[in-house]
Amino acid sequence: MSEMDSRNEDMLDRRDSAPGEERSEEHEVAGGLSGYLLGFGLAMLLSVASFIAAQTDLIYQPAVISALTVLAIAQMGVHLVFFLHLTTGPDNTNNVLALAFGVLIVTLVVLGSVWIMNHLSQNMGAMDAHQAHMMP
Repeated sequence: MSEMDSRNEDMLDRRDSAPGEERSEEHEVAGGLSGYLLGFGLAMLLSVASFIAAQTDLIYQPAVISALTVLAIAQMGVHLVFFLHLTTGPDNTNNVLALAFGVLIVTLVVLGSVWIMNHLSQNMGAMDAHQAHMMP
C-alpha cells in the first residue's frame, strides 16, 4: 500500500466520524499523551496559583475575586482545549456552537436572576418594627 492510499483511507475515515468523535493528532498541541500531560500540568499550576492568590497577601485583597475569576476562566480554557479537544478546526464547529449556546443560556439565567432580585429589592417596602415583630 502506498503512502497516498493510506492518506485517502485516513481522509475517508475522518468524513465518516460523528461530531465529537474526532481523533486528535499527535502533532497537535493538545494531541496524544503529551497533550494530556501538558494540560494536567497547566491545570495543576492554575489550581496552585488560585490557592496562593486566596491564601496569601500576594495580591491586593479587593482584587482577589478578580484574580480568581481570571484563573478560573483560564482553567476552563485548559480543560476545553486539552481534555475535551475543543479547537477551532472545521470538525469542531458543532461543539463550539453547542458551547456558545450553553454560555448564552447560563448568561441569560444569571443576568435575569440578578435583574429580578434587583427589581424586587427596589419595589419592596421597608418593614417597620411592628411588621417585623409579627413575622413568624
